[in-house]
Amino acid sequence: GGPQPRPGQEVSVKVLGALEDGGLVERDPRLTFVPGHGDVVQALELGVPTMQPGEISFFLAACPYAYGRPGSRRCAHREPDVPPEAPLLFEVTLLEVRDGPDPQPLPPAARLRLGSQRRERGNFHFARGDFAAALRSYRLALRALDGPATAPPGPEEEEELQEQRVKCLNNCAAAELKLGRAEEALAACDAALRISPDNGRALVRRGQLLAEQGRDAEAALVLRRALELDPASKVIHAELSRLAKRQSLPQSS
Repeated sequence: GGPQPRPGQEVSVKVLGALEDGGLVERDPRLTFVPGHGDVVQALELGVPTMQPGEISFFLAACPYAYGRPGSRRCAHREPDVPPEAPLLFEVTLLEVRDGPDPQPLPPAARLRLGSQRRERGNFHFARGDFAAALRSYRLALRALDGPATAPPGPEEEEELQEQRVKCLNNCAAAELKLGRAEEALAACDAALRISPDNGRALVRRGQLLAEQGRDAEAALVLRRALELDPASKVIHAELSRLAKRQSLPQSS
């Protein structure tokens, strides 16, 4: 009884998931998520919004709508393993539908935990080639890390929050590149470097993107800075060599 979930609403479901041989691989008495946020497998993302509160449904999910071709072996904190290319049968009970919560003030530790969970979910999507879903999860992770806090973070917590933000921004840049959006990837690199000016990953990617845009002088400056931080990097040496050949720039030693 009651209406189906609307976009942006939060749902709570009871979930059981089984392999074809009957082996149980999912058991959650109360899983809460917002459909569309990418926090659960696609079978639940797509199926639960078709349900009414109190309804019990069975979803037979082909592997792309469950754990994909690799299965769950590359998914952090996931036991038991789901084999590669495995279809799953989900039994889902829709327990509750409610309006999506506004960002609530959280303690710094809870912000870190939520941000890490969403970043890991983004990595899950990225590993399976769903780069749009990965980008959505990384942005939600940044939203959690930047959300309101119940108390100011301590020095160690603030340092960890900054580290997590930089990781998410670097991952955003990688996803944007996979989606063919170089300008957005460059903006994500710039945002990461505003937080951590000596982040090697962001420096190298920024240098590569600038070189692709023909901004060779800027690219060389960025890559030389990256080389100062990692003199043994073959990637950076190769990028500078390409720039030197193209623009007769002096080689770095």
